[in-house]
Amino acid sequence: MNQSHIDSERQRISEARHHDPFAILGRHPEGKKVIVRAFMPFAAEVRIAEGGMTMTRLPDTDHFEWQGDGKALPEHYSLIWTDSHNREHIGRDPYTFMPQIGDLDLYLFSEGRHRHAHNFLGAHEHEVDGVGGVLFAIWAPNAERASVIGDFNGWDGRRHQMRVRGGSGVWELFIPDLDAGQIYKYEIRNRHTGQVLQKTDPYGQRHEYRPRTGAIVPALGNYGWGDGDWMERRRSHDWQHAPMSVYEVHLGSWQRGQEGEFLNYREAAHRLVDYVKYMGFTHIELMPITEHPYDPSWGYQTTGYFAATSRFGDPDDCRYFVDYCHRNGIGVLLDWVPAHFPKDAHGLASFDGTPLYEHADPRLGEHKDWSTLIFNFSRNEVKCFLLSSAVYWLEDMHIDGLRVDAVASMLYLDYSRNEGEWIPNQYGGRENIAAIDFLRELNVAVHDQCPGVLMIAEESTSWPQVSRPTYIGGLGFDIKWNMGWMNDTLDYMALEPIYRQYNQGILTFSMLYCFTENFMLPFSHDEVVHGKQSMLHKMPGDEWQRHANLRTLYAYQFTHPGKKLMFMGTEFAQGKEWDSCGVLDWYVLEYPLHQGMQRLVRDLNHLYQASPALHRHEFDWNGFEWIDCHDAQQSVISYLRKGVGDEMMVVVVNLTPVPRYEYRIGVPSPGRYREVLNSDSEIYGGSNVGNGSAPLQADDWPWMNRSHSLLLTLPPLSGVVLAYEGDR
Repeated sequence: MNQSHIDSERQRISEARHHDPFAILGRHPEGKKVIVRAFMPFAAEVRIAEGGMTMTRLPDTDHFEWQGDGKALPEHYSLIWTDSHNREHIGRDPYTFMPQIGDLDLYLFSEGRHRHAHNFLGAHEHEVDGVGGVLFAIWAPNAERASVIGDFNGWDGRRHQMRVRGGSGVWELFIPDLDAGQIYKYEIRNRHTGQVLQKTDPYGQRHEYRPRTGAIVPALGNYGWGDGDWMERRRSHDWQHAPMSVYEVHLGSWQRGQEGEFLNYREAAHRLVDYVKYMGFTHIELMPITEHPYDPSWGYQTTGYFAATSRFGDPDDCRYFVDYCHRNGIGVLLDWVPAHFPKDAHGLASFDGTPLYEHADPRLGEHKDWSTLIFNFSRNEVKCFLLSSAVYWLEDMHIDGLRVDAVASMLYLDYSRNEGEWIPNQYGGRENIAAIDFLRELNVAVHDQCPGVLMIAEESTSWPQVSRPTYIGGLGFDIKWNMGWMNDTLDYMALEPIYRQYNQGILTFSMLYCFTENFMLPFSHDEVVHGKQSMLHKMPGDEWQRHANLRTLYAYQFTHPGKKLMFMGTEFAQGKEWDSCGVLDWYVLEYPLHQGMQRLVRDLNHLYQASPALHRHEFDWNGFEWIDCHDAQQSVISYLRKGVGDEMMVVVVNLTPVPRYEYRIGVPSPGRYREVLNSDSEIYGGSNVGNGSAPLQADDWPWMNRSHSLLLTLPPLSGVVLAYEGDR
C-alpha cells in the first residue's frame, strides 16, 4: 500500500466514510518493523501504554503513528491519551482484534435461514484472547460507514468506526474493556446520499426508559430460572384437549402503584398471579411489552423487537415475571407484531438511509390506517430478524406462545386499500405471497425450535386453514381467533330481546364453521375502546338487564366450543371503556352486581377446567351436539357438550327477560341431571329462578327426536348448565 493510498484512506477515516478502518488503524507489519496507527479526535497526546512510547501526530490531522521493531509490543496493546482539558484516558486499541462473527452465521443470515441472529447481531458481552468487552454488530448494507456511539466515546461517530463483513451488509466492532449497562446507538452514513443517521439497535435486548431512545448493553444471561418442570411439561402438553382460559392484560393499566407509577414486572407478577389463580384463568396474555416509544399505541407500534419495555423494569425483571407465573402454574402468552412498525426516526424506518426493513413503494410498504410501515417479507435478512425475534421470546424469555397481531393485513396486498393503491402479485392476485411464505416458515421454525409453544393468529377473514399444518397447505398456526363468532355474537346481544327472535341465525351460524379451525373465542381489548363501549354497555336494557345479558353472554362463551379469552376489566363488568392511560375501575367491585359478575366468571372458569365435557373436544364434533337451535320464537338455544364415555353437560340459554316454566328439552340418556351453574343465581346478582340443587330425573318421554326429556325452568336472560350424573 503506497503512501498516497494510505493518505487517501486516512482522509476517509477522518471524514468518517471508511468501510474498513482496520485496513489502516491498529498494528501492521512494515518490512522488519511494526507500525501502529490510531485515529484519536480531540486527543492532545497519545502514547502506547506498554513501554510508554509516544506516538507522532501527523500534521494537520488527528492521526497518530508509531514505528519500531515491535518486539515488546503485545498483540492487544493499550493507548493512553490526554484530551484538551489535560485529562488522561487509557484503553485497549479496538483495531487490533480479528473479525468475530463466523462465516456460517453470515451465510445463514444472508440466506434467511438463521433462527438465532440475535446471538451475533446487536450488542453482547464478549471475550477475545482473554480480553473482555462488548461485540457490536449491525446490518446496514447501504451504509458507507457505520459507527458505535455512546457516552464512552462522547457520542462521536468518528471514534469507533466499524468494519463491514464483505457483501453481507453486516458491520461489526469489538470494543475491549466495555461493560454491560453502557448506553449506545449506531451512527450510519448512507453511501449514496451522505445522510448521517443515529439509530437504536434493532437487535438491542434492553432500551432506555422512554422518551430516551438509546439501547443498553445487556448483561450476560445468568438469570436463575426455576421453571424447569413447567418447561419440560410444555414440550409434550396436550393443549388441544386441555382447558385454556386466557386473561388479556395491558400491564400499564391493570394496576399501578400508590403514586400512579407503573408496577415493576416483579411486583406485577405477584399481584397478577394471585388474581389470575383466584379467578381460575390458565394463561395471561400480555399486550405487547416489546419496547415502544408511544404509550397510547399500547405497544403495537414496536421499535424494540428483542427488548422487554423498560417501563416495567429490566430484562431479568421480565424473566422473573414469566418464571413466577410458570412456578404457579400459569402460562404466559405475548402479543407479537410482525405486521408493521412505526416511522420513528430512531427506529427501523429507512434504517441505513434506504427502505431496508420496509418496501420502498408505499403501495406495498405502508399502512395508512395506522401510519406505519410494512416489513419487506421477501428480503431474507428481514425474515431472519422476525424469526429470531419470535425464537428469542419463546426460547430466551420462556414465553409460552405468541399471539400474532393483524395477520389479515399481512395476507392481502389490498388490505384496507382502494383501487389503485395496491400492486397485484406476480399472478395478478391480491394475496401477499411473500408474507404467506414467511408465516409458514415462521410457524415451522418456531415449532421445530420450541416444541410445545402456541402460535395464535388474530386473523379476521375467511382465509382457509390458518390453524392447519403447512404440509397440507395451511399457515401452520395452532389457534385462530374466532372474530366471526365474536362479531356475530356481540351484534346479536346488542339487540333488544324482542328483536332477537328474528335474528337467531346470527347466534347459531358459528356452528356451521366451528371446527374448520382451532378457534379461540375472544372478547379482547379491541371491543372496549374507540367508542365501542364497554362490554356491559353493549348490552341493552336497564342496569339489571345489562348485567343479566352479560352474564348470559359469558355463560354462552364458556360453554361454546373453543378456547376462551377475556380482556381485563370485562370479568367484573367495568362500566366505562378501557383507558390505557389510567387503571381499571376496581372500585366497582364494591357493588353487588359487579361482585356477582366477577364470581360468575370465576365459577365458569373453574367449571370449564373441572369438566372434560367442556374442554376435551373443543376442536371437533365429538364434543358438541345441538339439542334445539330452532326455537327462535322464544329465543332459546340448547345443546350438549360431551367428554369421554357418557360424560356430558346440557346447556340451555334463554335470551329473553321472560322466564320459561315447564320448558321441555330432549336428552339422549336416561338418568339424573343436576344444575351445576345458573347465571341467574342470586349469588351472581340474578333473580334466583332455576331448578335448584336437587337432581332432575329424565322422563321416559321422547322429545326432539331423543328417547328421554327433561322439564326445566329457564330463568330470564340466563345460561343454565346441567351435568349428567348417570342412570343411578
